[in-house]
Amino acid sequence: MTQLNQQELQNLRHLIGSHETASQKLRAYAQQADDMQIRQMFEKSAQEAQNTKHKLMSFLN
Repeated sequence: MTQLNQQELQNLRHLIGSHETASQKLRAYAQQADDMQIRQMFEKSAQEAQNTKHKLMSFLN
């Protein structure tokens, strides 16, 4: 794998942070949801955001 340049590294860090923020917000929305289907939708989306964050973090290794 090739080295990341500074711009790519900055973009990657921004994307990782954005996915972490999205995951946290989606989990909070899930906790507030009364409808079980809506809660599950938010929880699934939160998990997908976490999975994407971890995939993006693998580029830093």
